[in-house]
Amino acid sequence: MRKRCIEYLVCLAAIGAWASCGAGQTSPFSPPVSRQLTVPYQGRSPLNTPSTQLRMTGVSSLATTPIQHVVIIFQENRTPDYLFQGVPRADISRFAIDRNDQKVPLLPVSLAAGYDLGHSRHDFARDYDRGTLDGFDHGLSRAHRLFAFGYAPRSEVKPYVDMATQYVFADRMFQSNQGPSLPAHLYIVTGTAAASENYVVTDNPYDRDTRHGTVGGCDAPKDTLMKTVDLHEGSPGPPVFPCFDHKALSDFLDAKRVSWRYYEYKRGPGVWQAFDAIKHVRYGRDYANVVSPSQRILRDIKKHRLADVSWVTPGPAWSDHAGKYDTTKGPAWVAAIVNAIGESSYWNSTAIFITWDDWGGWYDHVKPPIFNYGELGFRVPLVIVSPYARRGYVSKVQHEFGSILAFTEETYGIPKGSLEATDVRADDLMDAFDFHQQPRKFIDIPAPPFDPGPNTDVPDAD
Repeated sequence: MRKRCIEYLVCLAAIGAWASCGAGQTSPFSPPVSRQLTVPYQGRSPLNTPSTQLRMTGVSSLATTPIQHVVIIFQENRTPDYLFQGVPRADISRFAIDRNDQKVPLLPVSLAAGYDLGHSRHDFARDYDRGTLDGFDHGLSRAHRLFAFGYAPRSEVKPYVDMATQYVFADRMFQSNQGPSLPAHLYIVTGTAAASENYVVTDNPYDRDTRHGTVGGCDAPKDTLMKTVDLHEGSPGPPVFPCFDHKALSDFLDAKRVSWRYYEYKRGPGVWQAFDAIKHVRYGRDYANVVSPSQRILRDIKKHRLADVSWVTPGPAWSDHAGKYDTTKGPAWVAAIVNAIGESSYWNSTAIFITWDDWGGWYDHVKPPIFNYGELGFRVPLVIVSPYARRGYVSKVQHEFGSILAFTEETYGIPKGSLEATDVRADDLMDAFDFHQQPRKFIDIPAPPFDPGPNTDVPDAD
């Protein structure tokens, strides 16, 4: 970040944190948004409320495919530049731009780094810095200023890299939101983080009185709130309790008699427990499809009980989340799921999407397209594993969380855009597949044995 005082005009008004350090300077966002602005949801309200009779919108463009099972694995807080060094043809940088506009090399930093980095919406604005991407080390001490400029040692992430090089790696996958976990987890099941007709939630929940972080969802403590912002104006909105009633992809799966499960490490409120924050799911019969602990998916595959659509969130100790857990178990966890499916009768009918919920504060060199005051965020990795995935293909198509929803909609005969959210504007990931090829024989992904550890019931991360 350039050595000059920045007055946070539009951006910090949107996140409710004001700085006063001089006049005539510019906002960390390009005010108000990029010239390539696309109107979110094609002019619809971001609040995609459910109805007793679901309205299927749009046209399904996908012909019948062999896919009968979709598995969405949602890991935590990393970027392509951090996790996927060395993937052929992928747009991965070994260098960063620091706050002095100097080019500095990325350094090897273990998944068990022992520290976390800021990844709130305020942190996004700082890192983004009007599109210069030179704010990742701003605000860090001299001793810590290189903390964000890391990449994972190949020995720790080899299972991830092996999957990316054998199947499909997408190097233009962006998180839909510009902040941390709970909004991102709402996007991966509903396509939106709307709080009302005009506002979306931006950050993780906090306690009304102490202002400390807390859990979210309809089961959250009564004094829990989330910040909101007007997507189009950038002004902060009223804080809201984290219990919403969006249409969810599960509603349309139900209507099509498509089975689904959402695997989470513990039931109840949290920032990775998206369906606890969807009111009609939390208090309806569908909540029986929300199961724990996360590793139950391994048993369900073995017992031939895999649902048609599965969301899989990790236990914190194998989530790839930095700072609190000092663990390198994430790649072994993901490889255990992929190997279990690959060695089962499900392989020839499955598409596995492996992505990460937010950037976690780690450096990434690709400027995200800014649609509005809440979307899109930085790149997150996306690996697609399937017997029909193109071999060693790097997708250069722009994707977001809504792309996975759009693929799932079309796979099960739900018209693309039925959620009337990010699934409207997002692509459907069809470039990653060749459904004319014979299903590829699965080759085991070498990885350490997955061990969840003696205590998996640990506090939430963000």
